Amino acid sequence: MSYTLKYRKQENNFIKKLIIKIGRILSKDFPYYKIRRWGLLLCGYKVGEKVYIGLDLIVTGFISDNSCKLVIEDRVAIGPRVTLLLASDANWSKLMEAREIIAGTIVLKKDCWIGAGVIILPNVTIGERAIVGAGAVVTKDVAADTIVAGVPARVLSHK
Repeated sequence: MSYTLKYRKQENNFIKKLIIKIGRILSKDFPYYKIRRWGLLLCGYKVGEKVYIGLDLIVTGFISDNSCKLVIEDRVAIGPRVTLLLASDANWSKLMEAREIIAGTIVLKKDCWIGAGVIILPNVTIGERAIVGAGAVVTKDVAADTIVAGVPARVLSHK
């Protein structure tokens, strides 16, 4: 590969990473929720129509890897200080030799409501019209029309 081609490839990768970083900043702290939604779109995530995203949204994932996906369908409401863990690892720790990297997809189905301070782990789907109570830690899928709360999240009500 020629030097020029290699340089262009690195430059494109840098620009892509920069756009994702800007998207993450916008989706976390911008004072207008429609711009927070646009920030997630810049990151390459799928975001439906009429989605409300509260302040201080944290989405963890690998910038240079496509294994982490976030799908937010129409009319989803996400409260403030929610954390969506698309990926988690021990970075440069010796634990990386003994532990697998956890990465995956989070799907928030139509009309679900995610309360303030909720943490959702990788490979979780929140069903249509489901409600996740404030402060819950969601470790597994939540069925449609279900209310969950607690650490770890447990079913409180199912229609």
